[in-house]
Amino acid sequence: MKADKTLDCFGLLCPMPIVKTAMEFKKMRIGETLEILATDQGIKSDMPAWCEATGNKFLGLEEAEGEYKVYVKKIKEVP
Repeated sequence: MKADKTLDCFGLLCPMPIVKTAMEFKKMRIGETLEILATDQGIKSDMPAWCEATGNKFLGLEEAEGEYKVYVKKIKEVP
């Protein structure tokens, strides 16, 4: 999947991948896609929940050998 930006959250535990995603989203334009790289398996449930809560779009997740790539599209501004 093509992303406009990549955010490295390797080694960070919940809630830091979500916190860093929210911070990065504030810098992005509506319509851009963010790829989040993470090692915390909590991102599998946390990121879809965050997207639902903020009105942004969860595009999917790839998992390989304990590493996760999550794709999120900015639809709305994040408070």
